[in-house]
Amino acid sequence: MSSYRVKGATGDWEVVIGLEVHAQITSKAKLFSGASTEFGAEPNAQVSLVDAAMPGMLPVLNGECVKQAVRTGLAIDAEIHRWSRFDRKNYFYADLPQGYQISQLYHPIVGEGSLLVETEEGEKVIGIERIHIEQDAGKLMHDQHPTMSYVDLNRCGVALMEIVSKPDMRSPAEAGAYVKKLRAILRYVGSCDGNMEQGSMRADVNVSVRRTGEEFGTRTETKNVNSVRFIQAVVEYEAKRQVAVIEDGGKIVQETRLFDPDKGVTRSMRSKEDAHDYRYFPDPDLLPLVLTEEFVAECKASLPELPDAKRARFVDVLGMPPYNADVITSDVETARWFEALLAAGAEAKAGANWLTSELFGALNRLGKDIVDSPVSPVQAAELLGLVADCTISGSLAKQVFEAMLETGDGAAAIVEDRGLKQTSDTGAIDAVIDTILSSNADKVEQYKAGKEALFGFFVGQTMKAMAGKANPKIINDLLKKALA
Repeated sequence: MSSYRVKGATGDWEVVIGLEVHAQITSKAKLFSGASTEFGAEPNAQVSLVDAAMPGMLPVLNGECVKQAVRTGLAIDAEIHRWSRFDRKNYFYADLPQGYQISQLYHPIVGEGSLLVETEEGEKVIGIERIHIEQDAGKLMHDQHPTMSYVDLNRCGVALMEIVSKPDMRSPAEAGAYVKKLRAILRYVGSCDGNMEQGSMRADVNVSVRRTGEEFGTRTETKNVNSVRFIQAVVEYEAKRQVAVIEDGGKIVQETRLFDPDKGVTRSMRSKEDAHDYRYFPDPDLLPLVLTEEFVAECKASLPELPDAKRARFVDVLGMPPYNADVITSDVETARWFEALLAAGAEAKAGANWLTSELFGALNRLGKDIVDSPVSPVQAAELLGLVADCTISGSLAKQVFEAMLETGDGAAAIVEDRGLKQTSDTGAIDAVIDTILSSNADKVEQYKAGKEALFGFFVGQTMKAMAGKANPKIINDLLKKALA
């Protein structure tokens, strides 16, 4: 149970959250037409006669979109309905040429499922009510002309999965964890790229408040929120606003609201419609969708190893710390990069530590994603191999890595060209140790008198004198012998 509570003047309130996530299905063509779905095209450059609702045009269902929705349902252990149906949701708006949206209200393709999320209070299962397929609307542009709004129909007819959660979340953090986990699964499955900035994944945030243990309160729905941070901000703001309204003797109205990210507030958009307001009826142009057992089995067989299973394997089989396994498996591209690193011969623990500290740090500094890493998994494995076989020390590896980032050259070539090989020549190291101990006789006395922390000083001085090229293990062994 979440410990998050909203402090009101009359006591504590609990927040109840449900999310409707709209995820754009990964496919080259739209849900009912052959028009392209590529992002960033000129306005109205990707609109077929079907999308523009020209008379006599009939929708033809895109089988790839069906497959991706089923694969997503299987990834969240949901029930796959072998029989589903498309409905028309009727409403009039300038960006909806048909005057209706084709959706699935009464018979969705995917039924109940669940998602396991990590919260501050431990693991929690969030229920998922259904996933249905529907087409997106177009987009109005209000900033192109002083007195008119323009319409761009490129998005019109793009396939969406609407993933509807149960009202199981009880804090902004839980809502954030749910969206992150859902996004990770969609990206692993390949059914949605999860790119929230481009609008290919966005959420309608349903929020209500109640006294703990009481009936659910009246909820508001804040539309089209396109980042995890904003979803959490909506929950926080709406919960506080609703508590203030109720404590002032007012009533919460079931309504649709919009979020203003600049001010961090929500504002009323329209009163919330019920299903009957949309006059839903079965789409007469589309037959019911019937899935065969073979099709569902084929979808299941095509699923990759999912984040939870991969994390468990990294911890149980590869012996990785749970934290590193969490970080690496939470993003599909990072997980793929790491597996390529292992395939190139890197040791799992050393590779995970290096990836989450050195590589992440460098990418952050360069403003790059892991897919654009200037150092490949094969090059990284070579660098880690040089540390493992004591050709270079850990501190020299940092220098070599910086040179790799700048030049694109391999680690072994850089070590060779710059003469950075680590020496294990005990005679040379002994000579340096003798010089350091004789020029620091006072510290040697202090060490022998019990000030053992000085050992690190002697190690540092020896490494410095040998320009970081001496084998640290041999330095430690020889120093202990000399100081004894």
